Amino acid sequence: MFKQGKEFKAFESKVWLSSPTMHGPEIEYVKEAYETNWMSTVGQNINEVERIACEKTGCHYAVALSAGTAALHMAVKLAGVQPGEKVFCSDMTFDATVNPVVYEGGIPVFIDTEYATWNMDPVALEQAFRLYPEVKTVVVAHLYGTPGKVDEIKEVCDRHGATIIEDAAESFGATYKGIQTGTFGTYNCISFNGNKIITGSSGGMLLTDDKEAAEKVRKWSTQARENAPWYQHEELGYNYRMSNVIAGVVRGQLPYLEEHIAQKKAIYMRYKEAFKRAGLPVEMNPYDEKNSEPNFWLSCLLIKPEGMCRQMRGEQEALYLPEHGKSCPTEILETLASYNAEGRPIWKPMHMQPIYRMNSFVTREGNGRAKTNAYLAVGAVGKDGRALDVGMDLFQRGLCLPSDNKMTAGEQDRVIEIVKGCFE
Repeated sequence: MFKQGKEFKAFESKVWLSSPTMHGPEIEYVKEAYETNWMSTVGQNINEVERIACEKTGCHYAVALSAGTAALHMAVKLAGVQPGEKVFCSDMTFDATVNPVVYEGGIPVFIDTEYATWNMDPVALEQAFRLYPEVKTVVVAHLYGTPGKVDEIKEVCDRHGATIIEDAAESFGATYKGIQTGTFGTYNCISFNGNKIITGSSGGMLLTDDKEAAEKVRKWSTQARENAPWYQHEELGYNYRMSNVIAGVVRGQLPYLEEHIAQKKAIYMRYKEAFKRAGLPVEMNPYDEKNSEPNFWLSCLLIKPEGMCRQMRGEQEALYLPEHGKSCPTEILETLASYNAEGRPIWKPMHMQPIYRMNSFVTREGNGRAKTNAYLAVGAVGKDGRALDVGMDLFQRGLCLPSDNKMTAGEQDRVIEIVKGCFE
């Protein structure tokens, strides 16, 4: 499998990208829900999960919902997004960040990424407001648990009177200048999906300091029933409330948040130090070490341009040409898979997705669609040495490494050797 014939045995048990880590209390709270017959969308587990989430993040109000996507949908509804209204959105993210805008009839406009944190570029955001000064809502995601440039983004949004919806689905427990993510927007969302740093198998939460907004979401998420002795409905509702059973799993997980973060950080640092010692032409997903502390949910690798072999991706397939001393995400991911270890490509930017290929895309230089065409025509960088389309550049060169906090140091050492072998 390796270019010079070096071989390892496959892992006997699969090394996962990021799987749930259970501790024991989770099943006790689920049993409590079962034994007390509180199996629906009310109960002590839900109350405690909301209380603890507020305590950990510093937000005043929390509403437990069926998914992070449901929380984002409720946030978009709270922001008052109307059909045909443009909304600025992070470009490099999972589509769950963006789809709720479309649920309400909004039109996502994608804002390019910056290299320092792999998140929304404040310079591109300012450029977007010059192009679309009428926009009043901005959806900002923190990629892979790393906070974006919060102060700069907030300054731009405040100056233009725009509401921030903060997608902290991946960054629960991460901090910016000592403050938890999930508190910087008017409406904020976290996720307890099966692979997140805290899981309920599913579930999510809307966080806000606005009591009236929290009360609206409690109502909307339970089919918008009015306070009447019969089923009275005066506005559109949704079946979005978290169940007391799922809340039992989340309740059992929450005390272990800091432990999970410490384990994830150790994995990140082992990768970073090992690749540096090996002198590989790679770097880890970056963060602002002065101002932020990620939760290190996923450890990601970025191959430097000089370390890239030739790679081509279609909509569902990829090809590459092996080259001595070089590699690419496709080669590394296929090699890891052959040894029973799971990696993933990094998120494909939203402006590259077939469903959104006609939406506007803004870079720090202006019209992103034109820049993307130039990127494809002349290569990875413009006259100033920067990628013309940062998201596309990161997608081309980046991948997510196995980051499971149950992965042993020995297993991680083997993953590191497998990655090193791809560059031989």
